Amino acid sequence: MSVVLDSQRLGLIFESRPDIIEGIKRASGELAGTDRLVQRDCESPVEPSQADSAPSGRQQPLPAIGNAADEPVLLQIKEISVSVPQRKKFELCLSQSFIYAQIPGTKTPIPQIMYAWQDIEYAFYLPVPDKAQVQHNYILFPRGTSLPSKTNPPTSEPLVFTVPATPPKEGVIGGVDAAAAAAVSDTYKSLFHWALETRLRAAGSTVHLVSADPNNFHSVVRQPHRPNEKAVHVSGFRGSKDGYLFFLENGILWGFKKPLVFIPLDRIAAISYTNILQITFNMVVEAFSGEGEPNQELEFGMIDQQDYGGIDVYVKRNRLQDRSMAEQRKAKLQLAENRGVKKGAEDGQGGAEGADDDQTELEKAQLEVEAQLQDDEDEDEEDYDPGTEGDSDGSGESSEEEGEGEDEDEGGETDEGEEADADEGGEDEGEDEEEEQVEIPPPEPPSKPVKAARAVKAEPVKKAAAQVPVRQGWAVMGRSRASNEMDLDEKFDVA
Repeated sequence: MSVVLDSQRLGLIFESRPDIIEGIKRASGELAGTDRLVQRDCESPVEPSQADSAPSGRQQPLPAIGNAADEPVLLQIKEISVSVPQRKKFELCLSQSFIYAQIPGTKTPIPQIMYAWQDIEYAFYLPVPDKAQVQHNYILFPRGTSLPSKTNPPTSEPLVFTVPATPPKEGVIGGVDAAAAAAVSDTYKSLFHWALETRLRAAGSTVHLVSADPNNFHSVVRQPHRPNEKAVHVSGFRGSKDGYLFFLENGILWGFKKPLVFIPLDRIAAISYTNILQITFNMVVEAFSGEGEPNQELEFGMIDQQDYGGIDVYVKRNRLQDRSMAEQRKAKLQLAENRGVKKGAEDGQGGAEGADDDQTELEKAQLEVEAQLQDDEDEDEEDYDPGTEGDSDGSGESSEEEGEGEDEDEGGETDEGEEADADEGGEDEGEDEEEEQVEIPPPEPPSKPVKAARAVKAEPVKKAAAQVPVRQGWAVMGRSRASNEMDLDEKFDVA
């Protein structure tokens, strides 16, 4: 049977391993000048229909074969500051299939800082905030590390290294492609952009470097170190760690401390705002997780209130859902802090907040919710003042209405008798007054309030009989008079 070897298809399959292609050619006995040898009885490793129908640039590359140490170093850049996974100066080496770091003076790649080109999922070039000198970070995310799964955490970490704005020093560039790299070595940016994009394209990857664009998003807060430069980041906290948020064209990045997080736009379910105060607010990003896993919620706190407008424009421009007033968000409001601001406004110390016309609609709605919740709490609280030993007006007035209602039901006839006695005492002052022996019942347990006797003092007919407030409950127990202090000229009704 005639056999033919398709060199074009072999090159497509083993593009990153030319040594394997040469070995196959030698094993098949290919003659010099022969273009193809095809073995018709053997099944082709790649179906023609699949190879022809696969979209350009979307074909999944084969796993990296071999060891990085066995491949020749195409480009080597010395004295590069790496911050993640390890904070140290290394030599970065770029080969045909890998990018890795090695300790200066050695030839062995560090296993924790070794990445295959075809495994790189996202690449970024972002400025380093809060630095007097201009510096930039390159961030490379391997697959599965941008938004790690809680149930299946990744085994590798992103790669973050820093480059200055100055040109590379003489002698820091080496490798097979050093001569070609010298033509684009005006700055570290031009050097690494050329090197990274060249190697990614050679590996069949469609990943491109994404930079921060001030026209897409920029902060209104001035940078203390470079005040004339627009900041493309927002400072904040995630838990107890401070960091920076970058609102990019393809997602939101949080850096530059471990763990780094990048949330692509297509994985964002919603963005909402919580803990809205006068100066800061929190932002919650709800992201889709893998199959069978609940959505993740990532909260970034202490964001400057001045940046709310720019963030809201970014959310609306990318059509991200805003769930700020959802019920599950209301439980996270810090009412104690907001209540302090509200009380200050009532005392005249924080009136500027209530009269500020520059408040956003979100702040106004939040203040209305807080005011309603505060009113509900005030209605539930009991404002009861039992009074002191020397002043009984406070408790007597509050108990008078209750005592009158009960006396009308229980002792209506007794009240009429008291008024009659008062009239007789006014007309016949010389007659003997009938004295009644009043027995005060002992106080009952606190669970059952005790009603005190209601006393009416006889006065002339010209004046209306004054009603002495009736005390109830513990007020009677705490202020019961001794029997020898009673006025025997007064008449009492026994309750």
